[in-house]
Amino acid sequence: MSIVEFINQMVTNPMLLVSSILILGVILVNGWTDAPNAIATCVSTRAISVRKAIIMAAIFNFLGVFVMTSLNASVAFTIYNMVDFGGDSRLALIALCAAMAAIVIWATAAWYFGIPTSESHALIAGISGAAVAIQNSFDGINGAEWIKVLYGILLSTILGFAVGFVCSKILVFLFRGQNRMKSERFFSGAQVGGAAAMAFMHGAQDGQKFIAIFLLGAAMANGQAGAEQFAVPVWLMILCSAVMGLGTSIGGYRIIKSVGMDMVKLKPYQGFAADLSATLCLLLSSVTGIPVSTTHTKTTAIMGVGAARRMSNVNWSVVKELVLTWVFTFPGCGLLGYGMAKLFLLIFT
Repeated sequence: MSIVEFINQMVTNPMLLVSSILILGVILVNGWTDAPNAIATCVSTRAISVRKAIIMAAIFNFLGVFVMTSLNASVAFTIYNMVDFGGDSRLALIALCAAMAAIVIWATAAWYFGIPTSESHALIAGISGAAVAIQNSFDGINGAEWIKVLYGILLSTILGFAVGFVCSKILVFLFRGQNRMKSERFFSGAQVGGAAAMAFMHGAQDGQKFIAIFLLGAAMANGQAGAEQFAVPVWLMILCSAVMGLGTSIGGYRIIKSVGMDMVKLKPYQGFAADLSATLCLLLSSVTGIPVSTTHTKTTAIMGVGAARRMSNVNWSVVKELVLTWVFTFPGCGLLGYGMAKLFLLIFT
């Protein structure tokens, strides 16, 4: 579908226009809350300025979406197969819009308090709650796909922490006895590359998820409750990357401060270790089709890096706030998605 064809469809189909605006709103909020994690460490250690980091993140987010979606779209299909909105495409689109509204409300509240909530988990919880609402039962939930979400939680927390811890220890061992100033200059440059890789993987994971929802909304607006397969147009990748970059530029500093400054006081080598660890975990999950939280992966990698130096180096009060937010995302956003879907169905049917 070309962009001209899509605009023409929005003009003739108001529901497609509404769903597109809501989904783009979710992507904008994702830029507020998730994309800053990719650049939090390199900004906090002053390896690169905020403005340059945002531009870099936008570019590599696009590349991540483009390359990974072209090579392996299994994450997108996992998200699609996770729920069943039923056979009525009109009701399905209303429920999808409600889920997107719920995600925007949930994520905006988290952004206001500077808490890096997971848009991946909010997306999964929101659409699941909406599917339960439209089906009036848990028949709308695909348990087999939800197992992948549980695998993702383990991957993004336990493995993220462990890889960050080990990676930091290895770097300390390899660079022992080296000139400190030269080492810091090296890692300052390496951090920029690490942040670019992290932004790439953020696009590969999160960009792919939300683009799949965008195309699913378009299919519903055209009378299809779902689709067996889909192709992602380049213009949509560019649009989503631009909106995500805009979100990072207008609201990202709060999250950068929470993740990169408040939780652990990072040195350049630690920032590089965190970026490298998170990138490796995200690459593994993307290749295997497991939807993971980029927020969880990056923050737990930072925790592991901080703990590798000493446990007291981690601000555990900040960690406690993050963990509580993660725990409450599934029931909180799920109930919000359920309630919004019931409300939308009451108003529009």
